[in-house]
Amino acid sequence: MEPAVNPATLLGASGSLAGRPLEEWNAAYGKVESYFHALRVRNKALLGQLVLRVLERAMRRAPHELNRSATQIAAEEMDRLVTEWFSDVLQSPLTKADNTLSTRGRLALLLADMPGKWQEQFLRPGPWPKEFTTAMRETFLRAGPDFQLSQMTPRPLDLGAIATLTNLGKYPYLRMLIVWTIFAGLLILIFWLTHSEETFFAAVQNLISRISDFFGSLGHHG
Repeated sequence: MEPAVNPATLLGASGSLAGRPLEEWNAAYGKVESYFHALRVRNKALLGQLVLRVLERAMRRAPHELNRSATQIAAEEMDRLVTEWFSDVLQSPLTKADNTLSTRGRLALLLADMPGKWQEQFLRPGPWPKEFTTAMRETFLRAGPDFQLSQMTPRPLDLGAIATLTNLGKYPYLRMLIVWTIFAGLLILIFWLTHSEETFFAAVQNLISRISDFFGSLGHHG
């Protein structure tokens, strides 16, 4: 059992706690709470207990490490507490050579659906239900040490026809040709719907002739 911290002995005359302003501990509280939220601890009573447990450990160190913020100390104690618990549950001894226990343990928590099935067991000392330890150890083995998160290699975005039309803007004559072709097509359709077949074909030939003359004049100017 960890010795409890008596807040009265840590509260300074100026309203500081363990030699730190209360604002520092408020920031540390938020940091630890966010971490447990990321592990999907949603029960508010359990969440509050876990956060205070971490802060108590940090408060024991704070008076002796004045060069470090309360948030830094709390973050270290949080990781240490969780990693020690993983070591006990997973029966995986802590070694300096293996620094992946914390990462693989967190992944095992999610794969075993700890938040949905065994949330009350999180950071609780043993013994634990057999189903819980079995699920944790099986998912822990699946999660490493060769487990690697897949990395997606970014590829150019294929814009298809949009990119083609955008590139046409680099060629003014080609762009003009396309615009005139579309415009001519609309005129032909309207004329065909409103005139006889002979008149229609005569108008089409006249329009094609005019377009050819127009682009011929552009070629002479170029």
